Amino acid sequence: MLNFLKNILNPRGHQALTEALNGGAYLVDVRTPAEFSAGSVKGAVNIPLDAISKHLGKFAGKKSIVVFCRSGNRSSQAKRILDQNGINNVMDGRTWQNVQQLLTN
Repeated sequence: MLNFLKNILNPRGHQALTEALNGGAYLVDVRTPAEFSAGSVKGAVNIPLDAISKHLGKFAGKKSIVVFCRSGNRSSQAKRILDQNGINNVMDGRTWQNVQQLLTN
């Protein structure tokens, strides 16, 4: 419900996220390995939030990056960390279910 409201209130952000996803964005699930192995978005890589700073090189050269997690909290933190390290082509996909739904629509 919260994502639905955010999409209504910020349709441009929703459209930009959809375009990034359809354009082959680098999909990064920032949940724990256990959460990731229980289910995620097809094609996503798992870089847990607590390891983002150690793996900044994995983001170099990516046209667009979408980070996501279980509730949107960790993905928001991951986006902030990446922004602070000069990686500015990052979008917060919020939850993995939200990203999955946008990819299948």
